[in-house]
Parts: sequence; C-alpha cells; structure tokens
Amino acid sequence: MLSPETLIVKLSKQWHQADIREARLLSSSGWPIELNIGKPTAQMAVKNTAKVRHHIERWRSIQVGEVISTEVKYRDFSEPVVVPVFWRLRQPSEWISAINDPEITAEFQKLSHIISAADPEYHRILIRQRALWLNKTAKEVTAVLQLVDKLSPGMASGRPLRLLSGLGVDTKFFERHFTLIEKLLDVRYTGAVAEVGLQAFLGAPPEKDHWLLVKPLSSGILPFKRIRLTSKELETLDLPAHRILLVENEQCEHLLPDIHDCIAILGAGLDLGWLAGDAWQSKKLLYWGDIDTWGLLMLSRAREAQPGLRSILMNPAVYDSNKDHAVSEPVKAQDSSPPNLTTEEKVLYERLVNSDKGRLEQEFISEDLIKDALSGL
Repeated sequence: MLSPETLIVKLSKQWHQADIREARLLSSSGWPIELNIGKPTAQMAVKNTAKVRHHIERWRSIQVGEVISTEVKYRDFSEPVVVPVFWRLRQPSEWISAINDPEITAEFQKLSHIISAADPEYHRILIRQRALWLNKTAKEVTAVLQLVDKLSPGMASGRPLRLLSGLGVDTKFFERHFTLIEKLLDVRYTGAVAEVGLQAFLGAPPEKDHWLLVKPLSSGILPFKRIRLTSKELETLDLPAHRILLVENEQCEHLLPDIHDCIAILGAGLDLGWLAGDAWQSKKLLYWGDIDTWGLLMLSRAREAQPGLRSILMNPAVYDSNKDHAVSEPVKAQDSSPPNLTTEEKVLYERLVNSDKGRLEQEFISEDLIKDALSGL
C-alpha cells in the first residue's frame, strides 16, 4: 500500500535516469505507464481503518493521470471497499506534472523547447546528456544547433575557431559552447570528431595538446618502445629514422611488423598540419589509413603538407581482397574526391562514395597482407 508521495519520489528519481528518460521521451511505445499502488491487507483494514481511509481519500484527491481502483471484499466488512490499485500516467507531460517539482518542470520545459528546434538525430544525446545544456539558456542551445549545421570538415583551413566568419556567432562562441558543439558534431559525423578533436576535425590549429603515439619499428632507433608526443612537438622534431609510417588508428599498433630504420606515428586522424614542418622534408613518408572516404580525405590532407608522401594498403586491390569485411560508412567525408590523391585513389574514392559498403577499417585487413606490404618497405 503505497502513498502518492512514495510514488512521486520514485517518478522523480526516474527523471534523473538517462535510460528511462530516453525511453519515455523518445518513444510512444512506453506509454501509458502504470505504477502499482497495492491493496491494504485484511489485517490493516481492520486494525488501521483510519489509516486506510486516509490512504483512499489521499488517492481520490490526485488530479494527474488516472487512478485505477477496484472493489475488495474484506471478511470483517459487510460491503466491498473501493481501493486504489494503480496510478496510470499517459504521456510525458503527466509524468512531469505528477512529480510537481519546479526544477524538474523547468528542465522539462527547456528540453521540450530545445528538442522542438533540433534535428531528430540530436534528440537522443540532448535527452541523455542533460549536463550539456543544463546551465545554458534554450536560446543559446538553439544557436549552437544552428551553428553545428553550418560546420563541415576542414572548413577552418588553418584559422583559429574564433576567427571563423559568416557563421553568425561572436569570437567567444566556440569557447563558451565548445563541448556541446563537439558532442553534437560528433553525432552528425558518426564519431569522427571524437577521434581527433573539434579543432583538428574543422582544420583549426589545436588550442590544447593533441598527443600521438610514437613507436620505433626496429631496435636501437630510440631508447624506448613507445612514447607519446604532441603534434606541436612533432612539427619541429627530427626523429632518427629515414622512414616514417603514419597510421590513422592507434589501435593498429599490434599489427605493425619490424621495419628497418622506421618509426611509426599513430592516431593523428585529421590533425596533420604538423607534417608541414621542415623536419619532415628529408623523410620517406608513408601513410596507412582506413579505406573509406574519411581515410582518403586524411591521406589528401597529409599529402597537402608533404606532396611526396606515399600511401600503403589503400588501393582497390586491398579493398577487393578484403571486401567481405567492408561495412556501410554512415557519413561520407564529402561527395567528390578531395585533391592531392592519385588517379587510382580518386577512382577508389568515387567507388566508395557510391558503395553500400564503402568502409574497410584497417583492423580488418588480412594480417598476412599487412605484414607482406609493410615488411617490404
């Protein structure tokens, strides 16, 4: 036998649970919800008649949703007693009205306003991650949503984010809303932003250090097996190897064989501006990335900095021999092939753009093929 106050506390706690909040605000299939009130026992009805009567009257006074009652026959009573058994709420607004908490009501109203202005692809993250917008006004969040729709990979072209023009925001806007912009853009581009960071994705110089993994592929080159260096340090650092292998994904570290006089740099993603430094002019540069539109875009960026850079394992033959592991690429980098690709790479790009399975990740290429290609450098 639960009181309205007990169930209101339960409903309030549910608002703060992301899974429940998402299920109830994103889908109509979860409605209505019914909360079990419970029936007074026969012993309670006899020994605590006043308490049971107050319980029934308290539920009769509830004006939100629908209180479902039923007749219960108790042995010591001549007539059945009508008691509440379920509290039915039919939609999110009734859930919030039932809680009747000013703070939660204000949150719900703000979220409703934000959601009404947002593309459906952003609804889930906005509902689940309240901290992204809780301390912002609905107007500010709406402005961020409008900005995100204008952003595209590399559009900063080396300029700081605060200097981007024609976007309808002031110079401090990115700084004030950095995390929200990054999270929303990451949803739009299916995780590509989180891999490299907002600045690198947009082609702006990093305002914070981006750490890359540096791994010698033969003994005696460096006094350690691996180390992390910032892209800023790499811009001027002359590594003691003639061959440098750039690897898009850090997770591929375990696939790299021993290669004489070679150092691998892993995990740069789109943060490739450091390659333009003079220290790299005399190196033999090799690039290995995913066979998808993003991988080829990164190859283009790397070759923009160093035109002599050569790609490894990024050609139609590798794709065809491993196509059973290819999957759909949810978001393409761009519709047409980027500059700085070879004729073969441009043809591959156009093929991937128009393919239902246009993404072959590095990790799924045959290990024997990887070993043969890299060991022969």
